[in-house]
Amino acid sequence: MSRFGTQYQVSRPTGRCAHTEQTLEPGTHYIAALCDHPEQEGFLRLDFSQDAWESGHRPEGLFSYWKAIVPDPEQKQKLLVDDTVLMELFERLGDDERPQRVAFRFVLGLILMRKKLLKMVGRAEGEGERWLMQPRGSDADPIEMVNPKITDDDIREITDQLSEILQGEL
Repeated sequence: MSRFGTQYQVSRPTGRCAHTEQTLEPGTHYIAALCDHPEQEGFLRLDFSQDAWESGHRPEGLFSYWKAIVPDPEQKQKLLVDDTVLMELFERLGDDERPQRVAFRFVLGLILMRKKLLKMVGRAEGEGERWLMQPRGSDADPIEMVNPKITDDDIREITDQLSEILQGEL
């Protein structure tokens, strides 16, 4: 088992609005929210009906959110967030030095590289291995990404967790 197996859990979607507790029916729009977990190191994923969200109901520790559509359980699931949301999540994790978040960001960076949204342009000098990443089509300063030296098992586990959070295959 990887070192993140019991330490870093991400809650799964429940199919219910976190505010009203009503079932979110297939085909309806909702807001998926990623929050700091109040009791452990990982993230808590909460879903809100669009009405609840628009009326101002927000979870504590809100980290990121995106609009999605409840998938039809009879159809193959696909990634329900766009590339902009993935890049924003990557950037927001940049200042977080907690080991699990560094590993989470690293795997997200690898996914963004595979999608050709980021490219490695060098390495930064200093403590630890830090990669310099350039967003596609940008001439801004490169973004540093720490390589936490995680195992292939850790990468697979974190990729699975990302897929669960984003409800799709990465």
